Amino acid sequence: MGFDQYHEPPEELSSQTRTFARMCANLTEEAEAIGWYEQRISVEADDAARAIMEDSLGEEYKHFSMELEYLFRAKPLWRETARGILFQSGDIVVNGEASEAAAGESGGASGPPAGAPDPSLGIGSLKENTQ
Repeated sequence: MGFDQYHEPPEELSSQTRTFARMCANLTEEAEAIGWYEQRISVEADDAARAIMEDSLGEEYKHFSMELEYLFRAKPLWRETARGILFQSGDIVVNGEASEAAAGESGGASGPPAGAPDPSLGIGSLKENTQ
């Protein structure tokens, strides 16, 4: 049985690749659901119905975020590129170009791209110092 989410024959894809494709499809579906809820909420006159929809929208945000994190964990280079774009101040396109270049240089190694702000919030590690 074929599925539209695959662009190659599924039987030729590894289990890992099929899972990755499913998670990408899920992410797309969550993004669509977020857009649908935004539209419904913007036109809903009934306060109780709108409150329920807003609660549901929050669930979609959570699902989208969890799926995105899964994909980032599966693809370190994607994670490194995103790290220099997401939650950063300044021009999004400029941050994207700099992040892409820095992630390419590091080969997806962990840590923020060169020149990116410290993501630690300045509170230090919560791990015990074993030295």
